Amino acid sequence: MAVVPSPSEYVDQLRGADLRVTRPRVAVLEAVHALPHADTETIFASVRSSLPDVSRQAVYDVLHALTGARLIRRIQPSGSVARYETRVGDNHHHVVCRSCGTIADVDCAIGEAPCLTPSEHDALDGFVLDEAEVIYWGLCPDCAPESSTADSS
Repeated sequence: MAVVPSPSEYVDQLRGADLRVTRPRVAVLEAVHALPHADTETIFASVRSSLPDVSRQAVYDVLHALTGARLIRRIQPSGSVARYETRVGDNHHHVVCRSCGTIADVDCAIGEAPCLTPSEHDALDGFVLDEAEVIYWGLCPDCAPESSTADSS
């Protein structure tokens, strides 16, 4: 089970990223931590519960600033709205349910980042890789037919 950071740890993260500490920024960090892989509207609703006067645009701006500072990560699986998470810097991947859209973390496939190497190294044209983004697709246990889940046991 993940450790829930204290409000002072969120303040330290913001200061460490050279961002001004504001109530909306702390509230967004708290919401993204509490609701991994949540979309913007879900985060906005969560922030609004503690800061009723915060605007939708303020939450969008905070998400953009926190993503730019690499305090949160923005992912956007094909056909989905943007989602946010606080798990950053470890080059993990995701699995997405084709039916309900549930997203879960999958640890890196092999070794250290980028953990995957293109088959044609010459095709990189001088790029230096530091990350690989993989999205696995399938059906979550709640959406998979019972025969499929029984076969995997």
